This record gives sequence, structure tokens and C-alpha cells, in this order.
Amino acid sequence: MTDSKQTKSIPRRDFLRKAGMTSGAVGAAAVALSTGQAKAAVSPAKEDSAGYRETEHVRTYYRLARI
Repeated sequence: MTDSKQTKSIPRRDFLRKAGMTSGAVGAAAVALSTGQAKAAVSPAKEDSAGYRETEHVRTYYRLARI
């Protein structure tokens, strides 16, 4: 019995190679599109802060936690 229909199959390695290239291209596109949005996410108040500040509620926490 001969098969008159020929099925075109992709070897496993070719499939994995193409899938990897596609995911890499999608990742690169996502990074390229998101570069302008990173600066907008930073609030100006964070840039003005001097770092750690021990405020009244922090002192209350330390007192209750007995640190």
C-alpha cells in the first residue's frame, strides 16, 4: 500500500530552533518598546528623599517590637 498523501513534518530540532528565535525576537521587541516608559514610572518625590528617616510611627514600631 502506498501513501498518495505526503505529510510535511518539521523535525524537532528545527521546531525548537524556530520557537527559540521567535521568543527571543518577542523579548527584544518588548525591551525596545518599554525603554521610554521606565523614566515615567519614577516619581519625583523619590529623587528628593534623603534615604531612611526615623519617623514617629517607625519609633512606635520599634518600641512595640522591642528592638
